[in-house]
Amino acid sequence: MICLRVRASGRVQGVGYRRFVTVHAKELQVSGWVRNLPGGGVEALLQGEKKKVGELLNHMKTGPAGSLVSGMDISEVDCQEIAEFKVVY
Repeated sequence: MICLRVRASGRVQGVGYRRFVTVHAKELQVSGWVRNLPGGGVEALLQGEKKKVGELLNHMKTGPAGSLVSGMDISEVDCQEIAEFKVVY
C-alpha cells in the first residue's frame, strides 16, 4: 500500500480534471480524494496498491481533453482509513 499527496498545476480547473481523476481512481480501485486549490491547481490524496497508484499518476499527468498539466508535486504521506474515492469541495 502506498499513499501519495499530489498537486497538479497548469490548466487543470474548468476542464473536468477532478471528474477525470475520480473515474480513473474508481476503475483502478484507488481510494482518496481530489479537490480544486484556490491558486488554480488541483490536489489529490491517492491510496492503494503501488502499481495502481502509479497508473493513476500517469493518467493525471495526461489529464482530460482541454487540460494542460504543466507540473506535478508528489510526496509520500501516512496512509489513512479511506474506503472510496471522492471529490472534496
